Amino acid sequence: MNVGKTLFAQVMEYVPWKTFGRIIDRHSGDAGVRTLDCADLFRVMAFSQLTWRESLRNIEVCLTSNQSKLFHMGLSGVPARATLSDALNQRDWRIYHALAMRLIVRARDLYSKDSTGLELDATVYALDSTTIDLCLSLFDWAPFRSTKAAVKMHTLLDLRGAIPAFIHISDGKMGDVKVLDILPIEAGAFYVMDRGYLDFARLFKLHQAGAFFVTRAKRGMNARRVYSTKTDRTAGVICDQAISLNGFYVSKDYPEHLRRVRYKDPESGKTLVFLSNNTALPPLTIAALYKSRWQVELFFKWIKQHLRIKKFLGTSENAVKTQIWCAVSTYVLIAIVKKELHLDASLYTLLQILSVSVFEKTEISCALRPDAPTPRIVIPDNQLSLFTI
Repeated sequence: MNVGKTLFAQVMEYVPWKTFGRIIDRHSGDAGVRTLDCADLFRVMAFSQLTWRESLRNIEVCLTSNQSKLFHMGLSGVPARATLSDALNQRDWRIYHALAMRLIVRARDLYSKDSTGLELDATVYALDSTTIDLCLSLFDWAPFRSTKAAVKMHTLLDLRGAIPAFIHISDGKMGDVKVLDILPIEAGAFYVMDRGYLDFARLFKLHQAGAFFVTRAKRGMNARRVYSTKTDRTAGVICDQAISLNGFYVSKDYPEHLRRVRYKDPESGKTLVFLSNNTALPPLTIAALYKSRWQVELFFKWIKQHLRIKKFLGTSENAVKTQIWCAVSTYVLIAIVKKELHLDASLYTLLQILSVSVFEKTEISCALRPDAPTPRIVIPDNQLSLFTI
């Protein structure tokens, strides 16, 4: 039994503090800082994520009520609300972005052997974005509509372990397709995206980089069939064709043939048209690849429900991005703990356990394993019968 360190301190041991220190030095993050340096700010933000604190006052009151345990958390004292607010506004958000990316590299390495549920050896990524609505009068740096502000999280999700491989935070006006210009391309990988990313010039650059894409065709797309492949209609594949784009400009944007697969979903009865530059996979695998894109939607739903990224502790751009990157770091950190300790519980279960026991001094590998249900012991009835039949 661990009697010295709290669960929170044991979770924080999975943070690469030496690497984090070099990141802080690179950005001069602690220059002129007297209280609540960059490392302490991350501890406080991780604590607020794990325990669902939703305001500066909430954080201050909770830490004050457990003041005797702060030393075991790695904190020297309770940060005042003003100090925490100033730190969120002044500590460079790029420090926490670099930390999150370092944790992501480690998590992806741990989950690299996991199965994607598809019969593919290649890496499969799902690309999408989610919008976080904000108040325009408070967050005027993030314009979205005439009466509303917003930020967007453009996310490239590795389907092995549901780990985000790339995240870009922008204002609400940035179009989804523009993220393809800054997206790191991995040759041989599959990029699955919806038809909001259908830009043939950008897709052709992805094709030239040696990567594969799967997306949906827009209605009324101007293209002609070059040749068709025999398909099994009983499996739902209506046609599997090689097509060439018509139109003067669009044919120059993507001068090579595309693959078009028309598929009728047997469950919903809806007909879907997929576009891809991969000509080797069976058409049903193309359909399964696009169906796996839904995992990025589930990722967005999960983090919005279980992390604090919908209500922000500061209104500046730096404060918002710092909170988002700290939330991403916390998510990936728990995923690392789950894999390192070989835990079968879901991330939701682990977060629920930590939310009520961060101050407990229990061995983390024991604390994060839910108690098995106690088997019911049946006591035999030894009472003698009064009557014999």
